[in-house]
Amino acid sequence: MLRALEIRDMLIIDRLELAFQPGLNVLTGETGAGKSILLDSLGFVLGWRGRAELVRAGADQGEVTAVFELGPEHAARAVLEDAGLPAGSELILRRVNAADGRKTAWVNDRRCSGEVLRALSETLVELHGQHDDRGLLNPRGHRTLLDSYAGLEASLDATRQAWTRRTKATRALDAAEAALDAVRAEEDFLRHAVAEMDSLDPQPGEEAQLDAQRRHMQGAERIREDISRARVALANGAEQAMGDALRWLDGVAQQAEGALEAPLAALERAMVELGEATAGVESCLDGLSFDPHALEAAEERLFAIRALARKHQVAPDELAEFAAGLHGKLAALDQGAEDLAALKAELRRAEDGYDTAAAALSLARRSAAARLDAAVSAELAPLKMERAVFETALDEGPAGPEGRDVVAFTVATNPGAPAGPLGKIASGGELSRFLLALKVCLSKERNRGVTMIFDEIDRGVGGATADAVGRRLSALAQGGQVLVVTHSPQVAALGAHHWRVEKRIEAEVTTSTVVPLDADQREAEIARMLAGDIVTTEARAAARALLAG
Repeated sequence: MLRALEIRDMLIIDRLELAFQPGLNVLTGETGAGKSILLDSLGFVLGWRGRAELVRAGADQGEVTAVFELGPEHAARAVLEDAGLPAGSELILRRVNAADGRKTAWVNDRRCSGEVLRALSETLVELHGQHDDRGLLNPRGHRTLLDSYAGLEASLDATRQAWTRRTKATRALDAAEAALDAVRAEEDFLRHAVAEMDSLDPQPGEEAQLDAQRRHMQGAERIREDISRARVALANGAEQAMGDALRWLDGVAQQAEGALEAPLAALERAMVELGEATAGVESCLDGLSFDPHALEAAEERLFAIRALARKHQVAPDELAEFAAGLHGKLAALDQGAEDLAALKAELRRAEDGYDTAAAALSLARRSAAARLDAAVSAELAPLKMERAVFETALDEGPAGPEGRDVVAFTVATNPGAPAGPLGKIASGGELSRFLLALKVCLSKERNRGVTMIFDEIDRGVGGATADAVGRRLSALAQGGQVLVVTHSPQVAALGAHHWRVEKRIEAEVTTSTVVPLDADQREAEIARMLAGDIVTTEARAAARALLAG
């Protein structure tokens, strides 16, 4: 609900502060007094695209502030949350227009973009009038209005859930088919690669182990010949010579009177050391012994593992893991046809579920459309449009989360005349009454906390028709808030709150202001609306009758 509107230096408004109330708020005034400027200013702070030049001549900038009251469940709260803006029981919008055209906006003292303002405006204000392309004249919103009128929330929820299941099933099938197609494209490669991997069966760490074995055998081959020579020399030369020397010395040791005891002991020790050396050399030779075919086999397997790793561009130790992945792809290929059959069956079930939900929703919409058409027709008769025909047209469109129906409100101003969109068939006065009748029938929406604004919706009507317009506006305002700009005394008399827009000229400077009217001032204003410039006694009496009425 709009609580306050403050305007500074906008067009011909110097400074203006308005405090609006619940119920039907009426703004009247002579033509050209500046009533449209109020709507332009409100549209500006709501982010609507309008006039390019709004700043009052001679001012550095223009500024508009609007204060709205938000209930606990107001739709604006979700917009504020998405934008990361604070939300409370009061929403303050402020927008500044510099003289050079730059625009800056704040929501609850936080900077924001025009897009955020426009998103908030969708939840705060509805403008209805001849040039309204944001509300009832916009066919993109007609299906939503019909659904709200019919109370189809449960059917809509069921259809949305069915659409979600169908979408997920479609995506799952598409992904599986794409994956299977990709695997099928490399089936020959996969089967050859898997056979090659299974034949070689490389193990983690095997490449390093084979490389170490190969290096060991290659090194043994190079040193074994020299070690063998040393063994021969030890066995055939040194041992024999030392043995002969020991026997010769031992035979003459007694004649040497102890001089040979030390050499004999040394030779005995040397013979022991020589035996140990010979045994160590023989042990080394035994350790260096290998089958020449083993080196060849190790080299062949090592080179095969390294070649396979280069072929698949992986590390040798990763071949086993790579082979497991190939086996998985091949298994997926072999399992693919069965999986696709299951996914296709799931998609058929999801499509059947969606078709059932969408058909039920379409049936409910057609039934609601017939009720809405009858309700609007009943409202048109008191508005002197009993020959006009209103019809809610339903056509089949592309499937979506809210069904397959394309909904459009159409009118024919006379029986037998071709029907068409509201904004193209009806004249200005007729359009206003069509919109009012439709809005009355959709009036359950008034509890959404939206301020409804009607801009000269009573244009071109008078007398009983104008009274009917006013009474319907008054009914719409019950439990909510309606602002109406009107030239009709019958409509103005039914307002709960009344303001007069005045234009003043002082020192050759034109300004516009808005004055709240008390009971006596209301009577004078309505008498002026009835009589014109010269207010007669009869006009005052008629005004009193309208106010009493």
